[in-house]
Amino acid sequence: MSSETPLPFIYQFAAGAVAGVSEILMMYPLDVVKTRVQIQGRVAVAGQDHYTGMVDCFRKIVANEGFSRLYRGITAPILMEAPKRATKFAANDEWGKVWRRTFGVDKMNQSLSILTGASAGATEAFVVVPFELVKIRLQDRAQAHKYNGMLDCVGKIVRQEGIWTLYQGLESTMWRHVLWNAGYFGCIFQVRALLPANPSKDKSIQIRNDLISGAVGGTVGTILNTPMDVVKSRIQNSPKVTGGVPKYGWAWPALGTVAREEGFGALYKGFLPKVLRLGPGGGILLVVFTGMMDFFRKQRGEMV
Repeated sequence: MSSETPLPFIYQFAAGAVAGVSEILMMYPLDVVKTRVQIQGRVAVAGQDHYTGMVDCFRKIVANEGFSRLYRGITAPILMEAPKRATKFAANDEWGKVWRRTFGVDKMNQSLSILTGASAGATEAFVVVPFELVKIRLQDRAQAHKYNGMLDCVGKIVRQEGIWTLYQGLESTMWRHVLWNAGYFGCIFQVRALLPANPSKDKSIQIRNDLISGAVGGTVGTILNTPMDVVKSRIQNSPKVTGGVPKYGWAWPALGTVAREEGFGALYKGFLPKVLRLGPGGGILLVVFTGMMDFFRKQRGEMV
């Protein structure tokens, strides 16, 4: 965000939507690989591919299922990315105003950046949970055959498991987004302060600074939230069985279950494809968002 000129909520929402869709189109295959690695257990299941890592997962998906499978379930994320990223940036800006007023602070500081990001993450979670659940069900090879696309998946989940199943994993999703957004926006504030100033508003310097700060923020956010992302995937990929007790229920007990049964390292399953997506992806998000906000300011005659 190269200018401090505030814009109405609708412009922040639109800029976030464009940024989100741009990022997902470029980085989605890494998300498919990440999910496949996260939801598998330690022991291979007969008749199913078992992946030893990111490259092995990529290779087996392409060899055994075809390249198009790397974009399996993308409809839900595409529909999700607009409201998700729009909510992320718009809520971050709005929560920033709330917390500045609450604490009587004129300008954002490091602590408020973290608090604001966490608040935006919690808000974002309510928007994304149903889309995330559908996406994971379609990405899992063991379950994908049950559904003929996104709408069929939604319909069958509602009919067979109940409408509230679409919000299965809300708690773990909130933790995931709180941690990622706190790390992301907190790092953006700190890294921008450390980078050379850009008083001339040079576009190339602005893009460079946004790429660096966004990528660092995305990487730190990913380090913080990957364990919650693993348990969220497990929770959302567990179909509800009437009278049954799910193995993975609440987020923190689920963390203990995974660590106890598979070792602490299992909490970082899928970390490499996730960080390769959300590190650079965090930079892409910030660059596109900033560019769109500047475009809107120019159209409104607020930039010279």
